[in-house]
Amino acid sequence: MTDTSTSSSPSSSPSSASSPAADVTGEAVDAPAAVAADATADKPESEDEFESDFDAENEDEDAESPAPALDSESAAAEPESPAAARPEPDKAELFRESEIAADYVEGLLDILDYDGDIDEMISGGRPVVEVVGGRLQSLVGQRGATLEALQELTRLAVFRQTGSPSRLLLDVGGYRAARRKELGAVAKNAAEKVKEYGEAVKLEPMSAFERKCVHDVINALNGVESESEGVEPSRRIVVRPVP
Repeated sequence: MTDTSTSSSPSSSPSSASSPAADVTGEAVDAPAAVAADATADKPESEDEFESDFDAENEDEDAESPAPALDSESAAAEPESPAAARPEPDKAELFRESEIAADYVEGLLDILDYDGDIDEMISGGRPVVEVVGGRLQSLVGQRGATLEALQELTRLAVFRQTGSPSRLLLDVGGYRAARRKELGAVAKNAAEKVKEYGEAVKLEPMSAFERKCVHDVINALNGVESESEGVEPSRRIVVRPVP
């Protein structure tokens, strides 16, 4: 995995790239409500192409490359892993995506009057933007729900300027790293129960990011396999013994 970082920049001036959600005003607002409202707002028909491609990118996060435990619908739609079917992204293009995303997030932080440093980097062949600072928990939300909505909005901002769907990963306050560690323990505990009792274990509903974290851990263990079932927002992982 290649990590290429740029210098971090404090969010002090409005964005010059893509203005944050049009519904967000300079008045005092509740950050989670504002972000969630924009993320669920109706989008124009011209963005239909983005919606379908974005859904495919989300499924990519929910699938494992070398593993047997692919989502059934993903496996049926894409016999090969998405990474194999997608050409290697150009580093300059990835940097541009990260810059557009950073400008968008910076503008949103200015409007909400939040302080935070924004780091741009390339990691694992995808653009990554991290926001670091205090008083940012409301941008994460319960179980990362607001963060996922904000990531979708930021990907849309990138799409509007590049015309191509983005696999951008957005993190706030190191939430994703901490959550990945928690989910690793959850996955190992489920695997132990499956091995002990020989019965499938259903986990609680999770986001695409969370499911990907669990799948990665299960794939590295012997004697168990994982599969996602259900539809959003109730989509969950089932851990089973290998037949």
